[in-house]
Amino acid sequence: MQHNRITPSRRALVIAIVVVVIVLTASSLFLWKRTGVSNLREFSTEQVVIFEGEGLSLPAAISGPGNIRIVHFWDPGCRSCNKETDAHLNYLIGMYRSAGIDFYSVQKPGTTGELAPFLQGKLTPLETIQGIETLPASPAMAIWDRDGNLAYAGPYSEGLICNSSNSFVEPIIDALIAGRKVTPKGFLAVGCYCPWGEGSMVGS
Repeated sequence: MQHNRITPSRRALVIAIVVVVIVLTASSLFLWKRTGVSNLREFSTEQVVIFEGEGLSLPAAISGPGNIRIVHFWDPGCRSCNKETDAHLNYLIGMYRSAGIDFYSVQKPGTTGELAPFLQGKLTPLETIQGIETLPASPAMAIWDRDGNLAYAGPYSEGLICNSSNSFVEPIIDALIAGRKVTPKGFLAVGCYCPWGEGSMVGS
């Protein structure tokens, strides 16, 4: 009777395949967490917020003509909403990395905490900006054009999912990159937000 024996070369091939599968799986899980894509899931709560945006102005050191400037406003205590917006912000930073855009962050005054690991080192922190007390809620974003004029102040997106499909900010950014003038305007938005300052949060 003949017995089927696994030759050393065949055994080595099987081991190599198993190792490759393990490495690819581990790498995929790491990237899934690292890039924040795993956080793109449905919001758990909804709030109705009125964003005005008027009165915000950059510190003198970064104001005036220059690159397009984007400021991310965040509250460490707003964890459920931050998870969604952090992933969106990370996507924006990657998508516009060669577009001449400077990214900054402002943390809610009086709070402590750190940005998500996949965002650390990608934004320049600012202690504060003028008019910050008028911001109604976070997470939020403000965008200044190349002339240093405020073009947008409000949420990243609207609805239960925070991504580019229902985003407010990508069209603004694209218009500014193309050299078009954008004027800020107030509007009402529904999404996952936490109270910030004196602005209007209508409720859930």
